Amino acid sequence: MTAATEPYVLNIGPQHPSTHGVFRLRVVMDGERIQDVEMVVGYLHRSMEKLAEERTYTQNIPFTDRADYLAAMSGNLGYCLAVERLAGVEVPERASYLRVIFAELQRIASHSMANGTFVNDAGAWQTPLMYMFRERERILDLFEMTCGARLTTNYMRIGGVAFDPPEEFYPAIESLVDELPERIEEYAELLVDNEILLARGRGVGIISAEDAINGSLVGPMLRGSGVPWDLRKAEPYCGYDRFDFEIPVGRQGDAYDRFLVRLEEVRQSTKIIRQALDGLPSGPHKTQIPLALRPDPGEAYARVEGPRGELGFYVVSDGGSAPFRFHIRAPSLINLSLLREMAIGASLPDAIVALGSVDIVVGEIDR
Repeated sequence: MTAATEPYVLNIGPQHPSTHGVFRLRVVMDGERIQDVEMVVGYLHRSMEKLAEERTYTQNIPFTDRADYLAAMSGNLGYCLAVERLAGVEVPERASYLRVIFAELQRIASHSMANGTFVNDAGAWQTPLMYMFRERERILDLFEMTCGARLTTNYMRIGGVAFDPPEEFYPAIESLVDELPERIEEYAELLVDNEILLARGRGVGIISAEDAINGSLVGPMLRGSGVPWDLRKAEPYCGYDRFDFEIPVGRQGDAYDRFLVRLEEVRQSTKIIRQALDGLPSGPHKTQIPLALRPDPGEAYARVEGPRGELGFYVVSDGGSAPFRFHIRAPSLINLSLLREMAIGASLPDAIVALGSVDIVVGEIDR
């Protein structure tokens, strides 16, 4: 005889460590299975898009640090590309190469955080997290060496980058790039066939290619479902079409595939950095622009392939020194939209693994 059960509501968050930030899940449970999920956001809302309308174009760059605070370089870059498109600013070739180097370093650092915490969510152990933080820490040292900041870098500028890297930067990054392939193999040996990770990740949070496309998913979420879409290939910027790299994709579209895609993307980012270092041209690192830039009235949209996927910036000018409208197309918000479909019918522990595989940053969801 089957015992009858009554559905009950379980609140996870808004300050629970398994929610990856100030984010709340209102879960309807039937026994140990999830019947429904409501995602509640807004706890980190800071109104940065409205605040940006009162500051100059250059003064708005630090806002992009504080949206996806685990990929500040990517936010800086996307915003600067949008303003450059709006104002018709040309960027020196050396600046484009430096942007690529720092954007790919940022991708490695972000994926190290994503995969390390995902393994922890899956209940494996903390050793891989500490190993991956080892590489992330070296990248943050490179950021600090160049611009004085580790997390909120404020490094990109309209027309290029704020500073040329110091002389000590180059031997440090050469050493890192030389060692990374061996480190990636170490992670693969530790984790790819790890029975705990396989048991907790395989078949969990499956998203088909069709659902991923219809849901407008981007980045490793989309590629994990087998769709080889990457803006660095599809719509190259900063000279990405000059570099040789591959687009890793998954096969089943589950949490484990998304982990594998991020791991392989670290390998591809290392290849890109090596090529950019070898081909780094001489010349200026920035085009000089007016302190109070006043683009002609118009609008522009620019997008980059950030660690979480397509990160877009929409800027409207009315001819003044501040944007008339400023909007961020945040990949974390879009990618989170299918969590309900991934969670219904699953157990609560599997839903947490599915959430961890999305790799959200709540700062860019709320803005």
